[in-house]
Amino acid sequence: MSKGVLLLVLCAGWFVGCKPKEETKPVVEEIKVEPKIEEFGFLLNDFDVVKDIIKSGDNFGDLLTKNSLDYSKIYEITSRIKNDFDVRKLKVGRKYTLLKSKDSINQPLVFIYQDNKIDYVVIDFRDSIFVEKKKLPVTIVEKTAVGEINSSLSNAIVNQGLDYEVANKLSDIYAWSIDFFRLQPQDRFKIVYTEKYINDTVFAGIDEIKSAYFEHNGKPFYAFKYVTDSITGIRDFYDEKGNTLRNQFLRAPLQFSRISSRFSNNRFHPVQKRWKAHKGTDYAAPTGTPILSTANGSVIEAGYTSGNGNYVKVKHNATYTTQYLHMSKILVKRGQFVKQGQSIGLVGSTGLATGPHVCYRFWKNGQQVDPYKQDLPSAEPIKPELKNKYITDISPRKKQLDQIVFKSELNISPIQ
Repeated sequence: MSKGVLLLVLCAGWFVGCKPKEETKPVVEEIKVEPKIEEFGFLLNDFDVVKDIIKSGDNFGDLLTKNSLDYSKIYEITSRIKNDFDVRKLKVGRKYTLLKSKDSINQPLVFIYQDNKIDYVVIDFRDSIFVEKKKLPVTIVEKTAVGEINSSLSNAIVNQGLDYEVANKLSDIYAWSIDFFRLQPQDRFKIVYTEKYINDTVFAGIDEIKSAYFEHNGKPFYAFKYVTDSITGIRDFYDEKGNTLRNQFLRAPLQFSRISSRFSNNRFHPVQKRWKAHKGTDYAAPTGTPILSTANGSVIEAGYTSGNGNYVKVKHNATYTTQYLHMSKILVKRGQFVKQGQSIGLVGSTGLATGPHVCYRFWKNGQQVDPYKQDLPSAEPIKPELKNKYITDISPRKKQLDQIVFKSELNISPIQ
């Protein structure tokens, strides 16, 4: 081999030998990070979580023993917290969460009981034993809605896709001024109300109705919630002129029902099969429906007779007394003071009754009369010194109501 060729081979070898080696990239192992889950003020990732509902027959002790907590610890817990929370009052259907240790012992550490969608109770027994009553974060959202009556208020509410509680709240507002047993087709309403949302997304029910307009038999009824005493925070509903919507008596002892028999001096009795006076008003309703005292007063009778069945009689003042018959259950005692709207019994068919209803009797100055023909007293209106301020304060709210249009007037969605 010539010197030139040899030199060329050596140079080529040098270049090959001097070629930099390719870098080997390190293998990075991908680590999956578990997303943090926070609820009720706890990082749930740190616990073994058990979620369930209270079933019939469940009690606090059994729920913990099923999850391997010994009886002595359960007794210690219940003894320590008895003044703060009564574990015997866990309600069927309510949700609970049990936080347990993630180790091999898997011991219960925290019990969380949800009394409703918002309120919950934390029983923490990790170190010291204590109870905390808390609320989930709630956002209040204002909304408006309208409805027109075709059959009943409750049906109108449901047809608009609204929560049924709206019907209950509307009936409470107008319980003294509108006869909901005589609603007419073409009656209609507008409301400004607020809803509750947990974490801005989960619907948690109706908060309150702030203002309302109800048109009954062509007559308008405005209602505005207003604080008349800033110190006590007492609020009530008043109309556009400052008159209270509340009378001394409710128009009926039931929220929703129908009148099956009116006050009459000559009615054919369905059980006794003879004509006689019926000095009461019958309201048909399912057994167990709450019967409400129509006014404040004291229970002067609570008992049973073969004709009345289970009954309650309430003396309201020197002028007025009311009586409620055929109850399936009495909820008050003789001598007890009851408030207007308080449940005093449950609808039944005891005594001389052919079906579940309440017979409502009304006395004025010792004489039984038809309550629907009485000019019943109203509660006090807004005080004169507050009236001008009230009119000024509700002016924008009335304007807001007046600007809401009914579906029959403009073909738009009823819910905004």
